[in-house]
Amino acid sequence: MKRIFLILLSNIICSSVSAQPAASVFANEDVTVTPLSAGRWVLETADMTTMYLLEGEREALLIDTGTETKALDSIVRLITAKPLRVVATHWHPDHVGGAEFFPEMWMHPADTVLLHRKPYDGRLRYLHDGEAIDLGGVRLHVSLMPGHTPGSVVFSDYESGDCYTGDAFGSGQVWLQCEPVSPIETYVESYRRMLRLMEELGIERLYCGHYPYVKRPYDRNYVVAMLRLAEAVISGTAETVPFAHPTYVAPPETRMAIDSVNHVMIVFTPVGS
Repeated sequence: MKRIFLILLSNIICSSVSAQPAASVFANEDVTVTPLSAGRWVLETADMTTMYLLEGEREALLIDTGTETKALDSIVRLITAKPLRVVATHWHPDHVGGAEFFPEMWMHPADTVLLHRKPYDGRLRYLHDGEAIDLGGVRLHVSLMPGHTPGSVVFSDYESGDCYTGDAFGSGQVWLQCEPVSPIETYVESYRRMLRLMEELGIERLYCGHYPYVKRPYDRNYVVAMLRLAEAVISGTAETVPFAHPTYVAPPETRMAIDSVNHVMIVFTPVGS
C-alpha cells in the first residue's frame, strides 16, 4: 500500500506542475519564499507545508505558520515591515507549528477542540464566517468550510479572484478521517458552497495548504472533481482501497477513494466504523 500511495501522489504532482516558478526572494533549510504576484508570497517549507503572506497598503496578513520554521517571525520581517495579522486556516500542527513566534493568532472557534494538538500561550482571537479582513486595498473574506476540521476556513479575495484554502479542499488528496471526524455530507456542503463562491463572486484560483506538491492553484474543475468523488463515496460507488501512508498511522478501517482520471483522492472513515 505504501507503494500505491507514492505512485498516486507522484501522478498528482506530475499532472499539476506548470510553468517555471518565479525566483525565490529567500531560502534556507526550512523554507523558501517566492512571489506569487505583487504583494503576495508563498512560503514553502522543507516538509511540504505552506504559508501565504499578503500585503496591503496598511497591513500584512500571514496565513498559517507551517510546521517548524526557525525564526519565522524574522523571515516574515525580511519581506514586509507592515503591521502583521497572523491567521490559521485550521488548527493542525503542520499549519500552526510556528504560532509561538507570534503574540497573537486568529482562528475559527470551532477548532478550539484541537488546541490540545498544538497548545498556544499567546492571545487567541476568533474569526467568524462572513467577516472581512481589510489590509488596505486588499480585502479578504472569511468563509467557514468544515470537513477536514470543524473550524476550517478559507480566505477569498473577490477582487483578484484568489482564495487561500489550507487543507479544507486538500492538495490533490483531502483527509476526512482526522478527529473529530465530520460526516462526509458536511464536506460535500462545503464544496457546494465553494462552487457558489467561484461562480457568483469570481473566485478563480484556490491556493492549497501543501503547495509544494502542486506548484499552482487549483481551479473550478478540481472542485467539481472532488465534489463528484465525495458524492460517489456517499453513494457507495467510489473506487476505494485501504489507506496507507509512509509516516502517518491511520485506523485500520480508513479507506481512500480514488478518481484516477482527475487525479484526486479522499481519505475517509466508513460510516459505522
